[in-house]
Amino acid sequence: MTTTASAFDATQIDAAATRLANAHPSDIIAEALTQFENLTISFSGAEDVVLVDFAAREAQKLNRTFSVFSLDTGRLHPETLEFIERVRDHYGIAIETYSPLADAVEQLVRDKGLFSFRKDGHSECCGIRKVEPLGRALSEVDAYVTGQRRDQSPGTRAEIPVVQLDPGFGRTDNPLVKFNPLANWTSAQVWQHIMSYGVPYNPLHDRGFKSIGCAPCTRATHPGEHERAGRWWWEEATQKECGLHAINLEK
Repeated sequence: MTTTASAFDATQIDAAATRLANAHPSDIIAEALTQFENLTISFSGAEDVVLVDFAAREAQKLNRTFSVFSLDTGRLHPETLEFIERVRDHYGIAIETYSPLADAVEQLVRDKGLFSFRKDGHSECCGIRKVEPLGRALSEVDAYVTGQRRDQSPGTRAEIPVVQLDPGFGRTDNPLVKFNPLANWTSAQVWQHIMSYGVPYNPLHDRGFKSIGCAPCTRATHPGEHERAGRWWWEEATQKECGLHAINLEK
């Protein structure tokens, strides 16, 4: 039986998080597919394509459907855009792309130039290019799936549960449920799955880019650096969230 997010309260979400805390990611995705007919996957990188791979396998078993969306900020690497198309073709799925509002981008650039985020922080630019489009992407769904892992960012993601309510994007009449099936996985496990199952990945990873965002805000990491060291490297580590997962900072 499918449900809607409004059928869940905080107590039920906590119970589900406890029950699924040590479950395999594919089982968590199967639960999400079973519980929510209106489910979407947030897609951009290596973790997310693993989620798509799991979802494609589980959806076929369960005779369920899911949607996938991506945020095109207007500043992605060309390799990332080509990667999105390869995933679309590989799995035969539609990937709905959301772009920032042109007027908002034009106003920001007119007022502050193209690289204001290096002076006053990335939150304003990310708010326009990522957070607002994400709000549109999630406006009509009851639940979504992300590729967050606890070891990605010790400062902001160390305590993420495998399922939670997301008050930042949910509607007041229908709270949004957020699944993080890879919360317990390491980067090594993600890449083991990619290599074992021939899952497509962004070629930038082969050039030292462990975590990939917008081109001006992403660099390759050096040996021994944490994978998120290449994101907003001029900012303090505990603030390295773009607003998509603002609930992590509240924690």
